[in-house]
Amino acid sequence: MQRLELHKEMTNSAATTCFVEASVYQIAGVSRFTDSSQDMLVKKAGSATDPLWYKDAIIYELHVRAFQDSNGDGIGDFPGLVSRLDYLQELGVTCLWLLPFFPSPLKDDGYDIANYVDVNPSYGTLEDFKRFLAAAHQRNMQVLVELVINHTSDQHPWFKASRLAPPGSPERNFYVWSDTDQIYKDVPIIFRDTEKSNWTWDETAKAYYWHRFFSHQPDLNFDNPAVMEEVLKAMRFWLDLGVDGFRLDAIPYLVERDGTACESLPETHAIIKRIRAAIDADYTNRFILAEANQWPDKVLPYFGNDDECHMCFHFPLMPRIYMALRQEDRLPITDIIAQTPTIPDGCQWGLFLRNHDELTLEMVTDDERDYMYFAYSADPRMRINSGIRRRLAPLLDNNRHRIELLNSLLFSFPGTPIMYYGDEIGMGDNIYLGDRNGVRTPMQWNSDRNAGFSTAVPEKLYFPVIMDPIWGYQAINVESELADQSSLLHWTRNMIALRKLFRVFGRGTLEFLNPENRKVLAYLRCYDDAATNTNETILCVANLSRFSQPVSLDLSQFAGRIPVEMLGYVPFPAITTQPYPLTLSPYSCFWLELQPAPETHELSETSRVSL
Repeated sequence: MQRLELHKEMTNSAATTCFVEASVYQIAGVSRFTDSSQDMLVKKAGSATDPLWYKDAIIYELHVRAFQDSNGDGIGDFPGLVSRLDYLQELGVTCLWLLPFFPSPLKDDGYDIANYVDVNPSYGTLEDFKRFLAAAHQRNMQVLVELVINHTSDQHPWFKASRLAPPGSPERNFYVWSDTDQIYKDVPIIFRDTEKSNWTWDETAKAYYWHRFFSHQPDLNFDNPAVMEEVLKAMRFWLDLGVDGFRLDAIPYLVERDGTACESLPETHAIIKRIRAAIDADYTNRFILAEANQWPDKVLPYFGNDDECHMCFHFPLMPRIYMALRQEDRLPITDIIAQTPTIPDGCQWGLFLRNHDELTLEMVTDDERDYMYFAYSADPRMRINSGIRRRLAPLLDNNRHRIELLNSLLFSFPGTPIMYYGDEIGMGDNIYLGDRNGVRTPMQWNSDRNAGFSTAVPEKLYFPVIMDPIWGYQAINVESELADQSSLLHWTRNMIALRKLFRVFGRGTLEFLNPENRKVLAYLRCYDDAATNTNETILCVANLSRFSQPVSLDLSQFAGRIPVEMLGYVPFPAITTQPYPLTLSPYSCFWLELQPAPETHELSETSRVSL
């Protein structure tokens, strides 16, 4: 609601004093009132009850079209997703991150949006989405929607009108146009494999338009206030339906200035602050996750003073976890964590091992990138842009111990873990599919036709299911792993259940112990909250080597405590002032709760979980 509309509404009301009070909030972007006689300002609550719920969340990233097809057309849809929510609830995830599901030509898997306030007909209807949202909330799962605001599809009505409108008109100014392609010359090209310039000539408009990504994705012009208003209108549309947050794609590139790299400009942060203020003013318990692929100190401004994004991905950590594993040396991990600044109390890092994009190597040195290519992508078809387009299990040679080790790090490092669909069962990829589509194949539910994903004839599937002997759906699927208590799926469910018992993982501090053996990564997670009478201390010890490793840890500050292995509830010898010795098998990881020594070494009830 614009300020004029707000004034008209309040003028027609008897509550003139309420208007005076509300005008303060309206400046911050608030314009929502109840229909009650008092016209009191009311924020719309999200489905979570804790404002910091995202700190303790287990986020599961999925594509609607890849998860479950309900109508036999070969494309996943919202009714199909609803039918699988019980599986996700039993897995233990608490937040679902949906990749773009809006109307789109699908030239970039939905990241080329043609309508911000509707659902792609292939995935269902808006009513189907509402039913999904309600079903997820009934299962205490929040929903995170991916919103791409840096650019649209060239098929969006805004761009169609823009290219037909005269220069200087309101319609033309929705996008970034120029008579020359010589401005912003120093800005790097993101998709170097396919794009030769960030400018594309439009024959209809007789001008160049700006795009940081593909040429069919023109960038919006955030110097135009009307663009900001339309973006906020789209956000409010989904928030009013009840979504719990947004993942904002590519936000460092929102504003352009000549003579700069057109990334992370002050004007960009001003836009993010306005988005955050508008959301906070009208809604509660919602959050924003930023995709800002930058060094940690460069990401810090995206948190602002707890007035920009609630959460940001920690991109540089991810490749260094793989590097440390291959080098059998903890230094890449401890080094990048040492470079990670303290963030505001209300903010959080988003951690991941893999996702829908390539394993990005933008935040590494040239030598490190060469090493990662050598170590993890021997076949050139596994590479794209500045990264590696492979799933977690293939990257780790389908080695169960390595997969468990890296997931143990993901679940125990400071931040919120984000899992990619199918990684909980060790799904493979298809490097013969183009672009980044090799990691976006249908979910493998069982060994029936089309992996239980769809009843369509195989030729109708949006992408073929994986069928090779190692990674195929007959070898790797949910049904078979549910029946096997020793499967990766059961292990993952157990680890998630264990992590959810302890707030220390999402909210506690981190301290590395730095033993002499650099093949061992040891760190303490501590959380002390007097308000809830919570005191948790967890020792995590990981062997990055393919061989057994000994380690001695200085735990003298905890002398007298009993380390309890958390998965099996096994008490270890009491800690003394002497170095504490441990021996770790290849690629193994201990989580040890350091409990005060009771008169009898019984485990505390808070440490128990049925696994």
